[in-house]
Amino acid sequence: MEDRFAGIREFVLAIEKGSLTGAAMQLGLTGSAVGKSISKLEARLGVQLLHRTTRRIDLTNEGEAYLLSCRRILDELDQAESFLATGHREPIGRLRIDLPTTFGRRHIVPPLLELTGKFSRLDLSFTLRDQAIDMLSEGIDMAVRIGILGDHPELIARHLGDQHMVICASPAYLGRKGVPHLYDDLRRHDCLVGWRRTTKPTWLFKDSTGTISSQEVPVRHELPDGDALLHACLSGCGLAQLPSWLANDGLRSGLLVQVLRNTTGGSMPIHVLWQKTWHLQPKVRVAVDALVNLAKNRPDVFNAKLL
Repeated sequence: MEDRFAGIREFVLAIEKGSLTGAAMQLGLTGSAVGKSISKLEARLGVQLLHRTTRRIDLTNEGEAYLLSCRRILDELDQAESFLATGHREPIGRLRIDLPTTFGRRHIVPPLLELTGKFSRLDLSFTLRDQAIDMLSEGIDMAVRIGILGDHPELIARHLGDQHMVICASPAYLGRKGVPHLYDDLRRHDCLVGWRRTTKPTWLFKDSTGTISSQEVPVRHELPDGDALLHACLSGCGLAQLPSWLANDGLRSGLLVQVLRNTTGGSMPIHVLWQKTWHLQPKVRVAVDALVNLAKNRPDVFNAKLL
């Protein structure tokens, strides 16, 4: 009877180690044995999974898609074996987490890394980016998102808090360019925004009824992330609309000054998301629990009010 799992672990390890030799050392085999196992797997599937040269191996398009499924299968198997061996569901395996760049770097990565001190068999892989992605196609187990979520029936979301927005500038910039009092005043100002691939740059404004809407702003500089925006704002390069968790230290110290207080505002929800499966893997559960507890204990981050 054909073994449908033959070659899968060799295939995954070859990619993770970057070579057939690296996979062979991990498995206690020869490089040629690993290569033969992967070749047999390709023959059974009827597709080429790897491009092989004398110096490196690369995934084909089919191999990239298959790799995601193989990793999920091996993770599930590791979890099941751990449960049988230990009698409890210890979080083990690699957890792939996608985060907003600045918020993730500052506030999510450190507490999640602390989990690995408690759970020695939990491995973490982080990606930091501010663009929406397809979690399933990219093999992401868990993500933190800031903003309104779309309809994704294959995902589960847990609300962690809200991000409140403020427009501010340095005293030096306002002394040079003047203080804006109305939205139309922005035409005479330098606005700083995050870099966007397609959509027009907008800030959140509220009308006389308190309704919040996105309005386009004239742009002087585009920056790659929140930390770069904050630095440019502190340096007197222009006005920026920043989340309160990022701006409040500068506002409190006087290095930043809030403007357009009565005509701007708005908030964005913060969620943690994970893939909907027939059971919640322990590695996902402990990470989600850690973020829920973090949100409760850090209102200055997850629900920071304007000063």
